[in-house]
Amino acid sequence: MPLPILDPIEVRVLGALLEKSISTPEYYPLSLNALVNACNQKSNRDPVMALDEEAVRNAGGSLGTKGLVAFLRDARATKYEHRLAEVLNLGRREEAVLCELLLRGPQTPGELRGRTERLHRMEEIADVQSTLQKMMERDPALVVALPRQPGTKEIRYAQLLGGEPILAEIQESMPAAGPVDLYGRVGSLEAQVVELQGRILALETKIEDLLRQFI
Repeated sequence: MPLPILDPIEVRVLGALLEKSISTPEYYPLSLNALVNACNQKSNRDPVMALDEEAVRNAGGSLGTKGLVAFLRDARATKYEHRLAEVLNLGRREEAVLCELLLRGPQTPGELRGRTERLHRMEEIADVQSTLQKMMERDPALVVALPRQPGTKEIRYAQLLGGEPILAEIQESMPAAGPVDLYGRVGSLEAQVVELQGRILALETKIEDLLRQFI
């Protein structure tokens, strides 16, 4: 079965629902007002949006017809919940990675490892890479690797729920390579910092385990 093609607002709504179902399950499913606020968050979002209730309601309705969102109606209000895990048969790692790609666009494995920490802990970058590989090998694929850009160290990955055509726009919007490719350097440095943080955490855990043996 082919993937449903989503527009940018549908992508944001679905990503916000997936995020809140994991990060704040006590406040999930979301009312329309809560969903609007989640879509318009300034943190963990790229780009930041300013959607109104009508735009979010329409996107939610469209996602409902595609089987990706369900509506729960009570005496107070209609609430929204995603059906991604069931429809796409996602594991916890896949949910976390897909959520970040939906909310923040194409990212490197290093960036994904750091940003998925709040949703599902990945011990090593290899865990992220294996998850991405699994998502690319699905039929249909959920993720695609973007061509490496000059001046950048790592490959970025993008979700495919927004459709293939969006990939050309992403590549065209990237800054042209030059003598001083600040975007590439900053992205590479961020990925290295995330990787080093992971190694430090792993070493601290091993040291604690060793110390316990002598206590």
